[in-house]
Amino acid sequence: MQHITILGATGSIGVSTLDVLARHPGEYNVYALSAHSRVEELAAQCRQFQPRRAVVGSAEAAAQLSALLEGQAIDIAWGEAALCEIASSADTDTVMAAIVGAAGLAPTLAAARAGKKVLLANKEALVMSGQLFMDAVREHKATLLPIDSEHNAIFQSLPAHYARQLDAAGVAKILLTASGGPFLQRAVETLENVTPEEACKHPNWSMGRKISVDSATMMNKGLEVIEAHWLFGAPAERIEVVIHPQSVIHSMVSYVDGSVLAQLGNPDMRTPIAHALAYPERIHSGVAQLDLTTMAALQFHQPDYARFPCLALAFEALRAGGTAPALLNAANEVAVDAFLERRIGFRDIDRVIARVMDENTHGAAHDIAAVMAQDERARAAAQQIVATIARN
Repeated sequence: MQHITILGATGSIGVSTLDVLARHPGEYNVYALSAHSRVEELAAQCRQFQPRRAVVGSAEAAAQLSALLEGQAIDIAWGEAALCEIASSADTDTVMAAIVGAAGLAPTLAAARAGKKVLLANKEALVMSGQLFMDAVREHKATLLPIDSEHNAIFQSLPAHYARQLDAAGVAKILLTASGGPFLQRAVETLENVTPEEACKHPNWSMGRKISVDSATMMNKGLEVIEAHWLFGAPAERIEVVIHPQSVIHSMVSYVDGSVLAQLGNPDMRTPIAHALAYPERIHSGVAQLDLTTMAALQFHQPDYARFPCLALAFEALRAGGTAPALLNAANEVAVDAFLERRIGFRDIDRVIARVMDENTHGAAHDIAAVMAQDERARAAAQQIVATIARN
């Protein structure tokens, strides 16, 4: 019986995780659930799965949750310290790290430092503090399993006994596939007029609004490039992004002998979630089997950096190293929020990020304090740029 904590239970990854867990009631027990502000959804999850603990983002949300769960034997708390506590508790074995953005860094790191089995859906933990996070995993003997469909595919396509040893495994390069999002065929000059509603309509995947916008700009893929660097020990020149609109092949590993190993499946996050939950075994996920006979064609082509400048910015941040990826991530979060609030346009997202990266120096990521200080500076700089654009 595995005891599971889900950080970000009401998001798409959290909901999919609970769906998989519900299919295997004798093998998994939910210890704790967290959500930021979706109190009613969290309350419904608590009634169904009866966790011992629930954590929300504010005192007001905690009071609401307490009222909704009156009479239930569930300990309710709020704030970052409470998130770190449920992530590192001796009563949990496995932590699904599915909080979106920088807010997920502290509890995910707490889980690693507690030696937990960490199912990593929060890519920002590695983007912001890659070396520090991987050092914590090694030092505290945590188990780190990737949940992003692309990194999970790479993990499945690599020999397990050569983790992060690409040369020893005979790996030439890692191929990260990308659908290209909703604007792959749209005229570049019309992207200035994209609305939040259009950007959130992903052709293949059901995701939250922030991640959907990141997919439309391909910043999501850029962050995954940085994540792949830390997960698999791959330098930037051995990571290649390939546009694959059908999202059937989730990523590939190219070997020096000319072999290319790939993981295929229907585009449903329950597949990588089930893989990581049961690893090294396999369990049913609820996902339909892939029927290759229905595939008319599988297409692949190189990304257009004029269409997707955010991808180029991410490679730039990876090569710069230090706190540059934290700067990139913070500027992107601010810019995407501003776009979703209709304060800036779609193409302003990459402009804000580029200006923040050009106008702010980055240093070494010696510790979490340095990373968070860079994050704070970048957010302030991005907010100033957004304000200027909004006024104009």
